[in-house]
Amino acid sequence: MESTVTKKDTLQQLFKNVRAFTETLVENLQTEDYVVQASTETSPTKWHLAHTTWFFETFILKEYDGGYKELHPQFNYLFNSYYETVGTFFPRDSRGLLTRPTVAEVYTYRKYVNTHMEALLSQLSDEKWAEVASLVELGLQHEQQHQELIVTDIKYNLSINPLYPRYMPQDKDVSSKKYETTFHSFEGGLVEIGHDGKGFAFDNEGPRHKVWLEPYALASHPVTNGEYIQFIEDGGYQRAEFWLSDGWATVKEQEWDSPLYWVKQDDEWYSYTTHGLERVHPDEPVCHVSYYEATAYASWAGKRLPTEAEWEHACQGEAISGNFIDELNAHPTGDEGEGNGPFYKVFGDVWEWTRSAYSPYPRSKPLEGALGEYNAKFMSNQMVLRGGSCATSASHIRPTYRNFFNPDKRWQFSGFRLAEDR
Repeated sequence: MESTVTKKDTLQQLFKNVRAFTETLVENLQTEDYVVQASTETSPTKWHLAHTTWFFETFILKEYDGGYKELHPQFNYLFNSYYETVGTFFPRDSRGLLTRPTVAEVYTYRKYVNTHMEALLSQLSDEKWAEVASLVELGLQHEQQHQELIVTDIKYNLSINPLYPRYMPQDKDVSSKKYETTFHSFEGGLVEIGHDGKGFAFDNEGPRHKVWLEPYALASHPVTNGEYIQFIEDGGYQRAEFWLSDGWATVKEQEWDSPLYWVKQDDEWYSYTTHGLERVHPDEPVCHVSYYEATAYASWAGKRLPTEAEWEHACQGEAISGNFIDELNAHPTGDEGEGNGPFYKVFGDVWEWTRSAYSPYPRSKPLEGALGEYNAKFMSNQMVLRGGSCATSASHIRPTYRNFFNPDKRWQFSGFRLAEDR
């Protein structure tokens, strides 16, 4: 793994910017908001702030700063997420039970590690530069992943409150435009997908390799709320013929009748958003749906989900532009979005489910050492999503980026676009 950042001052500024943006995302919170864990799938905001700090401390400062002393030795146990080779860790489902360290103490921890990291980067020898720079870049990409988790987890943690508290202010009017979805055809054949080694990528994105695609077509836009409501009104959640067996069992067990955060009031659909409870806008991409719901809708519509290879092949020429967390909106927009080809909203707004199971590419190898646990050990029972969401940073996403979740998960900003055979 080699760093794509070659200048010290550039890396130092990048470190400051990413670390600062994390704290920007939480500046509207009250102290009580930092400690809530409303589900075993989410983590308290306080934990995210500490864990991303632990990453730099554990993999960089302890290894490359000979004079570094831990602020607190038990932080390694409290804020290790899942790295078995680093040591034991506090149970994930109990993170919300920890009132100590306090929020103030976590910020002290962040400042302490930031100070030591900035000193290390300014004094780093040329001999160690490439090695450390690559780890710093990985750490910053890791922090951007947790920035997204901070947004999604805060939204879920606040959603259980019947007051529907607002997390982010809605400071600007968001335009809306009803658009028509069209399908664009591809001949398929032998194509290449995967990262080409230029610029940063996680280990699961490569190596670039050949895949065979049969002729297919991909929708120009993701499925909208208005289209999804038609599925609901046609009894989509009551008709087993559209659902995978596991999905149908989940629908019955969880009593799903709509996407996560949707509530019906006075015969009208509302949704809890980062701006509070709002009417469901028909032109926004449908969001917070599981893989099971995406496949059920596709079956109802007489279509299917794309494979991740089809998605990447069709969208690899699209510019990285769209509705990202950089705008501090954290909600899909109803405007048509930018498109420099036949597709719209490829990046940002909602992660798009694919029908591909999360598995390693041919000749793929995990990173060496403890960081080999970063991605590879999760390649089981999960499905791939592509494109990023309104909770993703624009500088974090790529056409080759592979997100992954279990097929029943809904708390991420997940939607989908349709595909069909040609």
